[in-house]
Amino acid sequence: MNLELDGKIVLVTGGSKGIGLACARAFGKEGARAVIVSRNKDNLSAAQAALAEDGVEVTTFAADLSDGAAAERMVVAAEEQVGPIDVLINSAGGARRVPPAELTPDKWRVAMDAKFFTYMNVMDHVLPRMVERRAGAIVNIIGTGGKIASPVHLPGGAANAALMLASAGLAAAWGRAGVRVNVINPGATMTGRVQMNLEAESRMTGKPPAELLRQNLQRIPLGRYATPEEVADAALYLASARASYVTGASLTMDGALTPLVV
Repeated sequence: MNLELDGKIVLVTGGSKGIGLACARAFGKEGARAVIVSRNKDNLSAAQAALAEDGVEVTTFAADLSDGAAAERMVVAAEEQVGPIDVLINSAGGARRVPPAELTPDKWRVAMDAKFFTYMNVMDHVLPRMVERRAGAIVNIIGTGGKIASPVHLPGGAANAALMLASAGLAAAWGRAGVRVNVINPGATMTGRVQMNLEAESRMTGKPPAELLRQNLQRIPLGRYATPEEVADAALYLASARASYVTGASLTMDGALTPLVV
């Protein structure tokens, strides 16, 4: 199947690890020109080297995307150095899991900065350029915590829910300008965040992380967590010409853990 991504310029936030890195690799293998962004220069260098081993060349930018001015500088520099952004994959940031007894006002504020604003700050500067060119696709990777409230993920879940609403609204606002905005809601995915989540749940329940992992896997109808590559494949489709009439959609990828009709 020809996804018509060859030569497209794809900006991937959070592109140095996990799902973001898998997306950069997947788009690069489809012939797209990937630009990856992360706060950490060492992580970017490691990702660039790993991708090069797979034959994927990427351009890197270090930026703290919770800072609106830094996000703007990054977008301007990316378009000046690489070219107009055709596709934006937002996969940066993530709020820490916090047991309810540990919640404070700062925890809620930090979660919004870590997840909501890292996405919105980039979209605020990419969207006007896409609208002006009357073409573009945005895929926001937003965890299922925005749909299902988890006691250990309330601040992050609230940020995710806000992002989902903003994504749907932006899709409706800019569809006439040829810009599509879609969401992927991954459930538990085999990235470095898994251990962090298990440790937060362990503090709340008193159960060892290994036991919690076994219980979690037993609850998933497919019997396993997703891989970053599986999420990246969904992002490829949503960003491609094969999804030209798909916008404002939210794709849940949790192995049927939470059957939903939406």
